Amino acid sequence: MDIALLIEHGLNGLQFGLMLFLLAAGLTLVLGIMDLVNLAHGSLYMAGAYFAASFTGLTGSYWLGLLLAVGATALLGVVLELAVVRRLYRRDHLSQVLATFALILIFNQAARMLWGAAPISLNVPAALATPVQFTQDFSYSAYRLFIIGAGLAVALLLYFVVVKTRIGMVVRAGASNREMAVVMGASIGRVFTLLFAFGAALCGLAGALLGPILTVQSGMGEGILILAFVVIVIGGIGSIRGALAGALLVGMVDTLSRTLLPVLTRSLAPEGLMADLGAALSSMLIYILMAAVLFFKPEGLFPARG
Repeated sequence: MDIALLIEHGLNGLQFGLMLFLLAAGLTLVLGIMDLVNLAHGSLYMAGAYFAASFTGLTGSYWLGLLLAVGATALLGVVLELAVVRRLYRRDHLSQVLATFALILIFNQAARMLWGAAPISLNVPAALATPVQFTQDFSYSAYRLFIIGAGLAVALLLYFVVVKTRIGMVVRAGASNREMAVVMGASIGRVFTLLFAFGAALCGLAGALLGPILTVQSGMGEGILILAFVVIVIGGIGSIRGALAGALLVGMVDTLSRTLLPVLTRSLAPEGLMADLGAALSSMLIYILMAAVLFFKPEGLFPARG
């Protein structure tokens, strides 16, 4: 395989991993601190993509649409937490799964009612439409580079907030021992609302950033939600560092395996069963990785309670 193509897919894996981190960061804190299994997390990602498409169309500016989409998704998260999610904290996980699964159906149907059943296209901003030419033989999408930079910036911001600020101290205390944090005077109700809104904002950012690359359509959050759960299981529930490590690992493994394994198996056996084995193995590999991590480190690579 050409080295330039390998570098391109490596960058694609990095970009995909950082977008998974935006989804997994909020999800792992919600599950680790609030003890809430939120299957509707992917629906907030879908909402962010729809908001970005709508606000971009209204304002004529992708960047303004991006900011408004993040704010609107955070506000939607606050409304959702106050109206529905707050009633689920003391329920068992089965009740939470059923309730948030119902929210998925409600969000999908609401998206069809508001935006229609047809997919919506969101164009790449004109300033980033031209690829960046690194060498004579290698160029890469400027917009994907922007996504990588935005993902790294958010990761650094999250590190600063979680490690260096008082609210971050409360978040880490809640992830480590929620009962003790309550005893020590932390306002858990307020923290829960803020945390849920924060996770929703990250979902909105991921949806708005991926909207120009992927198709904006109803139900787009379900598939990526599964990967987000894989990420937090690998990284460790409640751990931001684990979410970043798990997201980068899953993003690189998923992208490179889908590129390299089919080529490798076709070179070994151009025809017959082995020709399709690479595609099958690439779709299974991240789940094999998750099973291996659970076998050797059941609490994940960087558990919050470690």
